[in-house]
This record gives sequence, structure tokens and C-alpha cells, in this order.
Amino acid sequence: MKYKRVLIKLSGEALTGNRQYGIDVKTVQIISNQIKELQALGTEIGIVIGGGNIYRGAHGEQSGITRATGDYMGMVATIINGLALRDSLEKAGLTVRLHSALAIEKVADPYTIREAIKFLEKGEVVIFAGGTGNPYFTTDTTAALRAIEIDADVIFKATKVDGVYDRDPKLHKNAKFFHTISFKEALKRGLKVMDATAILLCMEHNIPIIVFNMKGKHTMKRLVLGEHIGTIVRR
Repeated sequence: MKYKRVLIKLSGEALTGNRQYGIDVKTVQIISNQIKELQALGTEIGIVIGGGNIYRGAHGEQSGITRATGDYMGMVATIINGLALRDSLEKAGLTVRLHSALAIEKVADPYTIREAIKFLEKGEVVIFAGGTGNPYFTTDTTAALRAIEIDADVIFKATKVDGVYDRDPKLHKNAKFFHTISFKEALKRGLKVMDATAILLCMEHNIPIIVFNMKGKHTMKRLVLGEHIGTIVRR
């Protein structure tokens, strides 16, 4: 394997399938099967999941909800998604730990670095929910932080596009695709790889980000084995 320990960043929208919002069970099962393939290789897997399919704090602010309150609502949404993914992974035969940065112990274990690493080393999948536990931080930043804390080799960012483009490929047919791009260039161009804070953290700690289309067959398995799929963002 090229990568032994990976941090997978899933957006909340990744769970919607063809729906406008909410959770599509069949889509979650497809994601779970890809994660199961990784686990069978001996990969140590951490997952950070967003909550945008249920609620976004920034959008709530436009409706009159204070940003901090909206962000906490979004963190709760990530826990809901984490519960759905944990259930699906367990049905696929995996042992899974759901850790939350928010105290909600009846449904998720409190997050600590030492506990997370211990379970990863045992071959258990660890889902990190609840964001950072603080408002004004995105789940992209959460993914970068958790990747640093668990000493991940790489961040896999699963999306609905093939990788990173210089503009929206759905709106611009001549959009340029990047097979590889540096952190500095991504920041300079303002590309939507991850938010700027997350990119800076990954650059400082030399953790590459691979952006890929999650709908491909066996994609994450192929990435772990070293195949170049999507866009690699690195130094």
C-alpha cells in the first residue's frame, strides 16, 4: 500500500445520492462498501463527515440565526450523519467507533487523540463527528486537524466531480483539470479544494490531499494502492 493510514473527508452532500437533502441509504451503503475494501487491505481509516445535507450554519445566518448557534446546529447534523454511516459500516461487518467533539455520550464517544489512535491501530474505523467542537470552523478544517492529530499519510476528499478544476466544470466546458497542483498554487488561484485554513494546515504538516469522484468503482482501494486518480494537492 502507498498509504497506511488515511483520513477520508466526506461532505454531508455525499450522502444524499440523487436527493436534494437528507440521507440516501443506498448511497451510504456504496460508500460503506468502498471503505470495507480499504479495511480489508489493512488500511487504518479515519473519517470526517460534514452536515450540509441537513443544515449549514452559514446559510442559517442569512435567515436570522446567529452564526455560532447555526454552527452548533451544523455540528449536530454531522453527528446524525455519523450515526447513519456507523450503522451502515457495522452492517457491512466492520467495527466502528463514532467520536464526537461535542459531548453527547449516549450516542457517541467523546473525542480524544489517544483513544482514536488506539482504535485505528486495532483496525477499527473511527468516525470523527461534531466538527472541531467550536463554531466558525468548517469540517474541512476539522479534517485537516484530525489528519494531523492521528498522523495520517493522506487526506482523501470524496466529491461529485473528478478532481480540481480552475473553474466549475458544470458551468464551463473549457474548465482546466489539474492532475497535480501545489498547495500554494491552489491558494493563489482560490480553488475550492478545501478552505484556506485547511490547506494551510496540510501544507505546514506536509499532508497531501487527493480530490476524487467517489462514484468511481473501487476508487479508494485503487488510490491506496498508488493509482493516480483525481487531483493530488501537495507541496
